[in-house]
Amino acid sequence: MDLKAGDVVMLKSGGQPLTVAEVKEDEVLCLWMGMEGDLFRETLPLATLVQVEEDDEDEDDDEDEDDE
Repeated sequence: MDLKAGDVVMLKSGGQPLTVAEVKEDEVLCLWMGMEGDLFRETLPLATLVQVEEDDEDEDDDEDEDDE
């Protein structure tokens, strides 16, 4: 998996999306917002993460416009 800063990942075991801040060899520094707006930061092993495909909301908007 080829990650870079700004990519969105999740733990393989589930949970909320995490934003990649930095990648160092087999470790990834991730950031995420907690339920109360707190910013969390944790370095996780690359093997524990999967990349999340970002939904392109603009495509959904274009489809809705075509229906009108």
